[in-house]
Amino acid sequence: MVKEFVFSNSPKIIFGKGKIEELPPAILKYGQNVLLVTGAASFYDTEFWHLLISNLEALRIQYFHWIIQEEPSPEMIDDCVNKFGNLNPDVVVAIGGGSVLDAGKAISAMWIKKEPVIYYLEGVGDGRMHDGNKIPFIAVPTTSGTGSEATKNAVISKIGFDGFKKSLRHNNFIPDLALIDPRLMISCPSDITAWSGMDAFTQLLESYLSTNSNPLTDGIAFSGFEMISNYLIRAVENGNDIEARTGMAYAALCSGITLANAGLGTIHGFASSIGARFRISHGIICGKLMGASNEATLNKLLKEDPTNIAIKKYSNVGRLFHGSYDMDDVFYAEFLINKIHDFDLLFDLPKLSLRGFDNEHIDEVVSNTSNKNNPIQFSEEELKSILEKVI
Repeated sequence: MVKEFVFSNSPKIIFGKGKIEELPPAILKYGQNVLLVTGAASFYDTEFWHLLISNLEALRIQYFHWIIQEEPSPEMIDDCVNKFGNLNPDVVVAIGGGSVLDAGKAISAMWIKKEPVIYYLEGVGDGRMHDGNKIPFIAVPTTSGTGSEATKNAVISKIGFDGFKKSLRHNNFIPDLALIDPRLMISCPSDITAWSGMDAFTQLLESYLSTNSNPLTDGIAFSGFEMISNYLIRAVENGNDIEARTGMAYAALCSGITLANAGLGTIHGFASSIGARFRISHGIICGKLMGASNEATLNKLLKEDPTNIAIKKYSNVGRLFHGSYDMDDVFYAEFLINKIHDFDLLFDLPKLSLRGFDNEHIDEVVSNTSNKNNPIQFSEEELKSILEKVI
């Protein structure tokens, strides 16, 4: 019997090599004024920026430009809205990595409100609920990781002792259009390609194992695993491999769709707590925690709940990566864990202590970490044990 589930809207998706050329006509459908949100280099420093501007000018589209250089903070969002608030753009277009896409999503959401975004953030605001009214929003990723091009939330951060990573969320915040061109990812450095790829892999696996998963998210996640298996290493080792870039772009898109509908687990619970306290790349946190967290999850399942469907799911992904089907479920589940550890070593993911997170911070992080949607719950001591393995 198929379980009951709810599946959220997804954006209109334009996917494929060369699709960036369809962006100006897509903008024109909304009007003649556009706010472009980019990073400082991932798109702005490439030939595609100059091509886009030339095409906008040819169509007499007026553009304004805002640069995001790090994870978006409440102040960044408010500054942009205040600076351009009287210009009345017809559409906001964000072109960049996950931070840029989240920033663009939040800017489009707050433009009409003309209020500080912090009022509307989950867990740190004053309880105000956003009504979903926004400026139309187009997401154009230049990395293959967060899947923000397919989600309804924008992660806004304040980093430090009293920091937070919280979401601005509404069903209407799903991008109106996700335009995904793997050519934009060719310039992505190998280390960021690895970190982003591990983020996508983490999101796929956590949503696949989630207690809130369903047959539709499972199918989408599994098609993403096929891309990870075939193309993650290739994309890291040769950034000009357009087939690998295309596969990883698709994997990241799948991860955004599945996380939006099935939720995530303990790794992203850790990532939220650690990322709010320390300026560490989200992909590094997820990639470094992926092996230890999944190993602990599988071991506890085998010991305490050996009939849990999550064990079968681990084995399904393990069979895909192993390329055979003649061993038992435990063999393939454990093979997958070992494969994840292999990725950690191959990509030389740095220990979190090298980024400032150390033993003295473990209690603080654990106290703010959620087990939500993980197939089995961990005690505080078990969470501490996981963190100790990645420091």
